[in-house]
Amino acid sequence: MKHVSLAVLVVAIASGAAPLQAQSLLYRGPNMGGTWVPGAGVVQFNFLHRFYVFPGPSHFVDNHPTFTLAAGFGNGITVGGRFATKSTAGTGAGAQSSNETEVFARWGAVGGEGQEGFSVAVTPAYNLLAKSIDGELGVDWTRGPVTLQGAARGISRELGTPGKRQMALAGGVVARVTQYIALSADLGSFVAPVDGRAAWSLALNLLIPGSPHTFSLQATNATSATIQGASVGYAPTGSNRILYGFEFTIPLHLKRFAPWFHGSPKPVALGAPAGAPVAAEIRMTALKFQGETVTISTGQAVRWINGDPVEHTVAFEGTEPGSPLIPPNGSYVHRFDKPGTYPYHCTPHPFMKGVVIVK
Repeated sequence: MKHVSLAVLVVAIASGAAPLQAQSLLYRGPNMGGTWVPGAGVVQFNFLHRFYVFPGPSHFVDNHPTFTLAAGFGNGITVGGRFATKSTAGTGAGAQSSNETEVFARWGAVGGEGQEGFSVAVTPAYNLLAKSIDGELGVDWTRGPVTLQGAARGISRELGTPGKRQMALAGGVVARVTQYIALSADLGSFVAPVDGRAAWSLALNLLIPGSPHTFSLQATNATSATIQGASVGYAPTGSNRILYGFEFTIPLHLKRFAPWFHGSPKPVALGAPAGAPVAAEIRMTALKFQGETVTISTGQAVRWINGDPVEHTVAFEGTEPGSPLIPPNGSYVHRFDKPGTYPYHCTPHPFMKGVVIVK
């Protein structure tokens, strides 16, 4: 059980307790850049893994991962990079390597990901493998559960074909079935004839409840998520191979790592006992209310103490007012003036539950 608690705690530290301005796969297709821009102080890490299983007797698995890391600087600006191993966008045209490195910036010119109406983003980039100055103009239109996407891409030097310029167009649609589930599809291609096929993808996209993380299961014929890689299907021979894979988005707010450099935060006391005696104390450690059920008398108070490195709340399921975010090393005191049973939970971590019985 200790190992399970530790694993859950690590995930919670990455998730944080409050919603972050982070990319959501419920608003873009797998081969679309979208219009997302991380908020200031937010670092976005995406892990995209696609693979192809060769038929028997070898059943060899050919892996194609893409790593994306970007940081938000405020004012709709982000800077980041992508590293794609074994990208066939280049090998099909005789490139010397198949590992793409793309550095990029993005300016959210209009709106923002997930906002109603139009959103526009401009993304200049440089592909180190192709030695190419690339760029993308992305446009999203969102109305209720539907997002339509479009992109125009410019490439100064196509991978494997020195000196050849290219243009690409792409479009996609995302339909959110529920607040946690979406279906998406997209299609993109170079405008001029190339040794390859149009790039397409289909995906089932999921928001993980109680967290800012999103996850997708994909089928596609594109091997990387760079501007060039997302514009051409599986090369080198224009085969009809289908790759399967997944993508996981991980937003990290830099301020959550402040304790690494400043030590333990100072104690913060929240709530107002108003002279009422504190009849019970409940510690929040290992993502659990230690002492899930306590019994007190009317007019007495309970103190919750946060011993975790992440924020928690005490949210009652009835009309009883709850707490704000309780920071690490903080506490919250609440007095109960009426008898009854008061179940509660932590809003960022709803699996944390407890009960106060007032007699």
